[in-house]
Amino acid sequence: MQPAPPAAVLIEKLVVANRILFDQGVVDGFGHVSVRHDASTTHFLLARNMAPALVRREDVLVFDLDGNAIDAGGRRVYLERFIHGEIYRARPDVKAVVHSHSPSVIPFGVTRQALRPVFHMSGFLGDGTALFDIRDAAGDTDMLIRDAGLGAALAATLGSSSTVLMRGHGSTVVGETLEQVVYRAVYAEVNARLQMQAMGLAQSSGEVTYLNAQEAAKAAATNDTQLARVWELWSRRVGSID
Repeated sequence: MQPAPPAAVLIEKLVVANRILFDQGVVDGFGHVSVRHDASTTHFLLARNMAPALVRREDVLVFDLDGNAIDAGGRRVYLERFIHGEIYRARPDVKAVVHSHSPSVIPFGVTRQALRPVFHMSGFLGDGTALFDIRDAAGDTDMLIRDAGLGAALAATLGSSSTVLMRGHGSTVVGETLEQVVYRAVYAEVNARLQMQAMGLAQSSGEVTYLNAQEAAKAAATNDTQLARVWELWSRRVGSID
């Protein structure tokens, strides 16, 4: 059954999210962000197949959880839309998803090194990061999540975490709102850079002191109350979506 049209404000916020992620260096010509439909838990909004920085209102499409576009009208869709659909299917708490090839995060996936919170802004990483190796699900591939089966395998690996590293590919981050998932995607990249720097220094000066579980949880709770502050800044940086 086709859902009611999504709220205009949700479409606009998704456009802004695409542009923020580009502006903050999380995505480039590739990567994508989605949000669960505000009037249907079994549908989500995602742009057509295009560079995130160029997304406009009219490029936002509605998909069902199987990855079928309701209103594509012949327009190309992202090959990896199954990442989004299968995570929404597995995680009712998730309202937004970012998949990116965030450059500083990629080395962690290929070395099986978990992202761990090195400062308070990345407290959401306190529960650890899952690691998805597509070979475990499908052998040798082009590394892309091209079908629902691979999407389901990724979602299962993600489990209850906020972040899953994808070996040789990138990462996927989830959140309860667009503001939260964009924040997490940005600070996963920042934390990755800082963690690599800290690990390098630790080779000569000793081990890295990460936030412990309690510190991370408290920091994450505080940061979630400040999302409007950073969203306003990032939104103003990317300017009008018209």
